[in-house]
Amino acid sequence: MTMKVQSFIKKISIIFLLCGICIVPFNHDVKAADVYSVIYNDVAAYQDVNTSQWITNAILYASGQYSVDPLLITAIMENESHFNINAASGAGAVGLMQLMPDTANAIGVNPYNPLDNVIGGTIYLGNQLNNFSGWGTYAVTDAVAAYNAGPQAVKNYGGVPPYTETRNYVIKVSDSYNQLLNNYQN
Repeated sequence: MTMKVQSFIKKISIIFLLCGICIVPFNHDVKAADVYSVIYNDVAAYQDVNTSQWITNAILYASGQYSVDPLLITAIMENESHFNINAASGAGAVGLMQLMPDTANAIGVNPYNPLDNVIGGTIYLGNQLNNFSGWGTYAVTDAVAAYNAGPQAVKNYGGVPPYTETRNYVIKVSDSYNQLLNNYQN
């Protein structure tokens, strides 16, 4: 194995360990205003005031309805679309959470409706968190990878698939989440 590959594996292992330790279920006893401010400030780096307020409220609503950590939703959304309501990928993913139309249809949401998109992305993320909850230390990391590459790919490889895009995605989401968590704790 080359030094470059060993270095990459070491970096990925550290990131995965950080994800497994640092990404924890959201504590619903936390003051919403503090979480609101952290999310709002992140969204506001990309969007105007009114859009930032709407997106922050949508994240908190979906989080409360489906019991998914709002900081994790925010980290996913930031990396999927930079909070762009009109985002579209070459692969056909749509909106803030970059839902594929078939996924949105299976969940029962309209991916072109911004609130449906946030709710659908949150439901899909929650499904992945549930699907991989028994996978040990890296369960959340595997769920994040499944959000990007699909759950079957994660199952086929017994963890994060060896796709460069997915590995980079997991690292970016972890970095975003840890920054949000750091901002929340300070």
